[in-house]
Amino acid sequence: MNTINTAYIERALELARMGEIGSHPNPMVGAVITDSDGRIIGEGYHHTCGQGHAEVNAVADADRHGADLTDATIYVTLEPCAHWGKTPPCARLLIDRRIPRCVIGTTDPFAKVSGRGIAMLREAGIEVTVLDGDIARRCRELNRRFLTAHTLKRPYVALKWAMTADGFVDRLRRPDEQPLAISSAAGRIAVHRYRSTFDAIAVGSTTLLTDRPRLDARLWPGGRAPRRIEFTRGDLTAQLGALYADGITSLLVEGGPTLQQSFIDSGLVDEMRIETSPLTIGSGIAAPRPELSGFVSAPAGSGNIKIMLKPEPYRL
Repeated sequence: MNTINTAYIERALELARMGEIGSHPNPMVGAVITDSDGRIIGEGYHHTCGQGHAEVNAVADADRHGADLTDATIYVTLEPCAHWGKTPPCARLLIDRRIPRCVIGTTDPFAKVSGRGIAMLREAGIEVTVLDGDIARRCRELNRRFLTAHTLKRPYVALKWAMTADGFVDRLRRPDEQPLAISSAAGRIAVHRYRSTFDAIAVGSTTLLTDRPRLDARLWPGGRAPRRIEFTRGDLTAQLGALYADGITSLLVEGGPTLQQSFIDSGLVDEMRIETSPLTIGSGIAAPRPELSGFVSAPAGSGNIKIMLKPEPYRL
């Protein structure tokens, strides 16, 4: 792969990230179309689930500018779909529009696509290049939730908690007392945005009864509230499998620490978001105790928030 390909895929990744909330639960995908001289003649990304995919929007953008696609190259971050869903297959669109070359950031593990889009394009005579190396890894990481869910057949699991500097998530209190406020105002807004990127949010029955959390995204304008799940004691793997079968591909586990620790102990955690306050309380309800050796840090945008990721959980 040459550097000019990388530049176009880099741009496609930028476009894809713009669909972080709207495209859900579909993957984030960006597409860039260039002419024979390497000029960009069309761009697009997947805005909203059920509407046009990135390739469709990029072709429409090129059409608006009167561009000729007969000697064009399309760069797309994820393998074009080959099946009818809520929209027609993108691979068929590229074939029908006679776009001769397609550069793909990474393949799609979803059973209805998984290599079929590439095969369809090649059978139609389109020159297909599937990237590898770091740029391919970045295309996969963009959709780590989607890829993990459809590879492992369970929702991508993230844990989120806020704790004091001395490691407590709450003080010991009576049921009629309010929970300890640990997150900052900015942190609470960030949490609501974070929630809006998940299909579902889980709490234990004790937390539900004692804290009566709303578990919505009201502080993030335009954010969608995830489906609320009450987790009970039992086989977590089986429960996650049932959620996946019900269409849940990402799950945020907010509390309490007993439920979160059970996910940690079961090895079912793909991501942890930990906010640490400078507050100390001396005693209280202890925060979960994760084993961090299998995780790597990711940029979180705030000095008191740490995001830990399991490297490529979708790679079996």
